[in-house]
Amino acid sequence: MTVPATMRALQQTTLNGPQDMRLVTDAPVPAPGPDEVLIRVTAAGVNFADVSRARGTFLDGPRPPYVAGFEAAGEIVAVGEAVAAWQPGARVVGVGNGAFAEYMALPAAAAVPVPPGWTERQALGLAVNWPTALAALKPLGGVGSGHVVLIHAAAGGTGQAAVRIAKHYGATVIATASPGKHETVLVLGADHVLDSLGGDLAAEVAELTGGSGVDVVLESAGGATFAAGLAAAKRVTGRVIVYGVAGGEAPVTNWELVYKHQVHVIGLNIGVLVQAAPQIFGEVMGELSALIAAGVLAPVAPTVHELADGPKALTELEARATVGKLALLP
Repeated sequence: MTVPATMRALQQTTLNGPQDMRLVTDAPVPAPGPDEVLIRVTAAGVNFADVSRARGTFLDGPRPPYVAGFEAAGEIVAVGEAVAAWQPGARVVGVGNGAFAEYMALPAAAAVPVPPGWTERQALGLAVNWPTALAALKPLGGVGSGHVVLIHAAAGGTGQAAVRIAKHYGATVIATASPGKHETVLVLGADHVLDSLGGDLAAEVAELTGGSGVDVVLESAGGATFAAGLAAAKRVTGRVIVYGVAGGEAPVTNWELVYKHQVHVIGLNIGVLVQAAPQIFGEVMGELSALIAAGVLAPVAPTVHELADGPKALTELEARATVGKLALLP
């Protein structure tokens, strides 16, 4: 197919937040590098990291002006000279830079095939949300049958994936979400849902577990919720997997780890996992593929917005007013 010279894209113009994202119609279409593929974007994933980048709190994030977004799915239209594994016409999903646009250059090694029978928009979570949830629960969290897992922000894209995966592996799931999202989380299979906006989460978890606490905490909320997760984990053996900072930074001191929270605190960034532990990431993706092939993980349709409505979607995500995966359609 013929690739145009320019395209529509959402450009982040400041580091003051997503409200300063602007739709442009003359952004240059990127040329794929030697190890990249160029995809015609049919759906772009919206993630909280997009908010962090727009506010300048993402470590080593892009400097404005830049084309926003980093997760996209679509059809390959061109390949770099060193790429042998992919051909034009293949449907893929992956992470790179500049996803909120009509075209995106994607590292060939980061491309994941869209499963047969899935649409591109349904496959969006396979690049970020599902691998993050699976990595947190299995290689890092060691979750298995009989374990109790506390999943914060359970109504979000990664949280929903985590609930489904944890239940598949036989865990009891205690989830947190705002009251209007409780039914959504219960339908996914959560055994208990607690109010993330009020109450004493640590005390409620203690009551549900007979005072013993949970084996694994999946923490992405930050702020006061981080402290609640530390308090809810089992002493000595409990693991707190931290993969997000949506509610702001939450420090923990060495004094607290010795005298107050004797738990394992493990940081997870899926991008770093890919680079620093490719064998573990490969195992995660292999397990994910097996779960999809077995029908354990079925596709989920995201809530879609037009590209021009990206700032609104990101603002709602930042305000925790959304449920599940969000997507932009160029």
